[in-house]
Amino acid sequence: MTDAGPLHQEHPVEYPAGTPPLAEDQAQALAIHLDQGWQRDGVRRLSREFTFGDFRDAFGFATRVALLAEREFHHPELTVTWGKVLVTLWTHTVNGLSRNDFIIAARIDRLTATTPAR
Repeated sequence: MTDAGPLHQEHPVEYPAGTPPLAEDQAQALAIHLDQGWQRDGVRRLSREFTFGDFRDAFGFATRVALLAEREFHHPELTVTWGKVLVTLWTHTVNGLSRNDFIIAARIDRLTATTPAR
């Protein structure tokens, strides 16, 4: 867990139960590396809504996020509706935000470079 490289090049690590969530200043410092579409609920949740022209594209994007999450073993909550995907991240073992959430958010941002989200 280092600040040496871009977040999208990092991989999530395991946090033991009881690890405290990030402090507000840490969350703010990490959030500046993400697309401005991400919204934070303090240090509890990180979410972003992606919009698409139809259900097929929304579902396709959600599938790409799911495959990324499975590969990195850090799973967001995904809500898929017609033309929209809501991604919500938090780390269950810390009951709030960890660096892992920002890593996955940055990697999801990279997915949008090849999937036309609005």
